[in-house]
Amino acid sequence: MTSTALVLPGQLSQARADSAQAVIVNVARPADNATTLAQAPAGTAIAATEAGPQKKGIAATAIDKVKEVAKTASDIFSRVPCRSPKGGAKAMGSLPHVATKLAAGEPVLIVAFGSSSTAGFGSTAPEFTYPNRLAAQLHRAYPTADITVANRGQGGEDAPEMMARLQASVIDMKPDLVIWQVGTNAVLRNLDPADTAKMVEEGITQIQAAGADLVLVDPQYSPAVNAKPESASKIIALLNKVAELRKVGVFPRFEVMREWHEGQAMAFDSFVIADGLHMNDWGYACFAQLLGDNIIKSVGQVKLGINVPSNVQALRPM
Repeated sequence: MTSTALVLPGQLSQARADSAQAVIVNVARPADNATTLAQAPAGTAIAATEAGPQKKGIAATAIDKVKEVAKTASDIFSRVPCRSPKGGAKAMGSLPHVATKLAAGEPVLIVAFGSSSTAGFGSTAPEFTYPNRLAAQLHRAYPTADITVANRGQGGEDAPEMMARLQASVIDMKPDLVIWQVGTNAVLRNLDPADTAKMVEEGITQIQAAGADLVLVDPQYSPAVNAKPESASKIIALLNKVAELRKVGVFPRFEVMREWHEGQAMAFDSFVIADGLHMNDWGYACFAQLLGDNIIKSVGQVKLGINVPSNVQALRPM
């Protein structure tokens, strides 16, 4: 059985810091990474205990922390369920390259491209970033498939910086699917929404020319973004317009997160960390779950010969 490749950033970046180099780790099951980390240094912990100190040593404390993180990974939704927005889910559109490769039993490469919320700022461990959560979900859905989710998030960036590294970070990898999270830092930095949309359209053209499926992810609904409602509204509208023009899918993260807050009456601190911008472990996990559900649905439709227009938005709750 082939395993899913989880891409683990060595260190979570600050919102405007350079992201760490990614390391690909192959695991047999999604939980194995956390479990292996917890079990590997067990001898060190025992040695520290047998040496006689009454208090736990550094190694033992670290192991307990890793075990607690592993437990949190498995029960995160048992405490707060991840529900689909009201109105149900619609397919993000056809993902023909991914579907064709999965149907043929060929390896599939997905590149998660974006800024700090792709890199995983705010998560408590690498396995809780949305790309790694997504990889684990796709592995469960396609247990015999060889699927890699590569994390190419870099904190503090938006369209200008992303376009500068698009070739090296994305296209040169020859992905089958690109999930492009963009627009949040454009809002925070007061960038011209029209300029951002133009650059995103240029990037979409290059990605499509490389033969990859594409899904855009718009800004998050959070206090920091909501403080600039006019800019956020313009960015979201223009991203949707570009997606419709270029026939690519959109995952409306802003509306999904607004549904958490307004429709499900969840406080912001239930899914956003103290900076008022980045998601916490639950937020990343639910985002990845809903995104993965739509990828699986889109692939299934293509396999069944159902041609869903790519400009149909996913999870349109409003």
